[in-house]
Amino acid sequence: MASEKVETVVAGNYMEMEREEEYGKSLSTKSKLSKIFWHGGSVYDAWFSCSSNQVAQVLLTLPYSFSQLGMLSGILFQLFYGLMGSWTAYLISVLYVEYRTRKEREKVDFRNHVIQWFEVLDGLLGKHWRNIGLFFNCTFLLFGSVIQLIACASNIYYINDNLDKRTWTYIFGACCATTVFIPSFHNYRIWSFLGLVMTSYTAWYLTIASLIHGQVEGVKHSGPSTMVLYFTGATNILYTFGGHAVTVEIMHAMWKPQKFKLIYLMATIYVLTLTLPSASAVYWAFGDMLLNRSNALALLPRTGFRDIAVILMLIHQFITFGFACTPLYFVWEKFIGVHETKSLFKRALARLPVVVPIWFLAIIFPFFGPINSTVGSLLVSFTVYIIPALAHMITFASSPARENAIERPPKFLGGWAGLYSVNIFVVIWVFIVGFGFGGWASMVNFIHQIDTFGLFTKCYQCPKHKV
Repeated sequence: MASEKVETVVAGNYMEMEREEEYGKSLSTKSKLSKIFWHGGSVYDAWFSCSSNQVAQVLLTLPYSFSQLGMLSGILFQLFYGLMGSWTAYLISVLYVEYRTRKEREKVDFRNHVIQWFEVLDGLLGKHWRNIGLFFNCTFLLFGSVIQLIACASNIYYINDNLDKRTWTYIFGACCATTVFIPSFHNYRIWSFLGLVMTSYTAWYLTIASLIHGQVEGVKHSGPSTMVLYFTGATNILYTFGGHAVTVEIMHAMWKPQKFKLIYLMATIYVLTLTLPSASAVYWAFGDMLLNRSNALALLPRTGFRDIAVILMLIHQFITFGFACTPLYFVWEKFIGVHETKSLFKRALARLPVVVPIWFLAIIFPFFGPINSTVGSLLVSFTVYIIPALAHMITFASSPARENAIERPPKFLGGWAGLYSVNIFVVIWVFIVGFGFGGWASMVNFIHQIDTFGLFTKCYQCPKHKV
């Protein structure tokens, strides 16, 4: 009964906020359209946001990972990390509801304030955890945004190679800077829906086009051939299902955030229906050729269907850039003291400095594919897997904390003992395999890219006659 009362408190406060914000407005046609396309906070909005944000440009690098891992390992790692990612997203949602309920009992008002992961850690575990969470989350989101810019340049080049990839990065950096005008995750309703449509099209295009193309002459499937390639591919998949660095912000945008628990798992199941067929089909068709082509679109012949896939992925990468950058905007706003202002223009202007280092880093390290694995091993491993699992265990370490927990462990796990066993496994596995072996392999591969192509390279993995 206690948990039911708490649930009502959490949902009730948020619904009150929504009524004041939405229903107080005049029901003009403009307001109705805004509500339909712009202002979302339902379970479906959260599912679209999680699904759209999770797959993103990594869809194009998974065949590259399969060439490093081999077909069997590629499939198994997707299933394994998909399940593990869903588990830690669940842990984050439990900690969010715990934190928010405690604060709302203290009459804290979140009307003009977006709760973020580092604040959850601060409220439950103190400033040291806050600082650790802030460092890893912000650094991951920074490089996540960098990856989207690199992906934009890599994709557009396959439609228009009159400009080199570095020049395209300059152009798309300016385009992505317009995301400063999107206030919060409430306002991604139509973008999340369209983003998922776009990645669904691209995934099935890759699958069907590869099957129609057939295997290239003398195709070889030698993966896994070296330890470096194997663990580099594995950490790219770790990165794939580690898109919930924005989980707290997506939850906060929901009318009833306690309903988030299974959303990420449902999103992961859908994403697997896109990633498994596309990565398998492209690897089957092109084999080891993918080792030197981290973008799957590079190997398929140019057709109208491929051009559509490129354009849709470009639009989607703009959306995903916004997803990754918006939490950084919030952190920056709070730092300079403009987060709670109601002036959209003032907030947008304040956000612009955040885009500059992202733009610069995308020009320095344009290594589409290898950078995913590096970010996955060094940042995602802690941000998405290790820190949530440790934070959950420490938060509920005492007997009173477990007795008064808002969300109790699922019964099928065997109570708190089973939950702690799973969390300990996640921490040990990700630290040894993801961060340890994965970090070593990814850094070796990343340094190899720098030695081969150099920093600030003008056109990464472009055909030689075009450079």
